[in-house]
Amino acid sequence: MVGTDTWTVVTILLLACVTVVARCFFFISSKPWKLPAWADHGLQYAPIAALSAVVFPEVVMAQGLLITTWQDARLYAVAAGVAFFYWRHGQGQAVLGTIVVGMAVYVPLHVGLGW
Repeated sequence: MVGTDTWTVVTILLLACVTVVARCFFFISSKPWKLPAWADHGLQYAPIAALSAVVFPEVVMAQGLLITTWQDARLYAVAAGVAFFYWRHGQGQAVLGTIVVGMAVYVPLHVGLGW
């Protein structure tokens, strides 16, 4: 490895070991175990929290700056998606419908009007 020092290699190997141990931790124990109720309940919100953390900055920022105009298709797509989600009360295929409705609003505004 040209240009890689010993500390970098050691760090990569240690991080790999920590990753393997963390992912295999559940297989090491021979006894079955159950998450506490509070942890199990909290993990139900993890996917939507992760999706929000990825989508929210993309909606309110353009090229690293906050959106300062109402002529942005993303704002209207989010409003339509949120309205659909609350209309469905989060039941059934509400997340898929939210994405479809949001894109159905976003594409014509972005492509047609150039917002």
